Amino acid sequence: MDSVRVLFVCMGNICRSPTAHGVFRSLVQQHGLQGRVLIDSAGTHAYHVGSPPDRRSQETAARRGVDLSDLVARRVDETDFDTFDYVIAMDQENFMSLSRKCPDEHVNKIFMLMDFAPEMRTREVPDPYYGGAAGFERVYDLVLAASEGLLDDIRRRHLG
Repeated sequence: MDSVRVLFVCMGNICRSPTAHGVFRSLVQQHGLQGRVLIDSAGTHAYHVGSPPDRRSQETAARRGVDLSDLVARRVDETDFDTFDYVIAMDQENFMSLSRKCPDEHVNKIFMLMDFAPEMRTREVPDPYYGGAAGFERVYDLVLAASEGLLDDIRRRHLG
């Protein structure tokens, strides 16, 4: 396999999935794997198509050295299930939405992000949109832990 393609998915693609996109991209770069691991993010709903990540997500990431400013929200497309090797949901609701849209031959590509960080003892990355700053910090911490586990999984299964 020349490259592994990863798609992070939340509801609107302005908080959780762009944070995961940026954090994972940074981790991939730190390991010198850019070009071998391709990353994108999308939402299951079209609420924010064309918008940048939420200001609070951008500020939280920037404080930790991750730039999200180039990301733009989009909606999950049917072709994503063909294109991506990992379609990663932030929570159960989006996992179920993806599962309903996904052709049967690709359901094995859908994962829950937090399954890559069992030590965090949660299956979901909570939506911080209606909460305060602490929620965005929590999202970042969860995403970072799971991103490290995801990269380990990709290296083990696909990159040798």
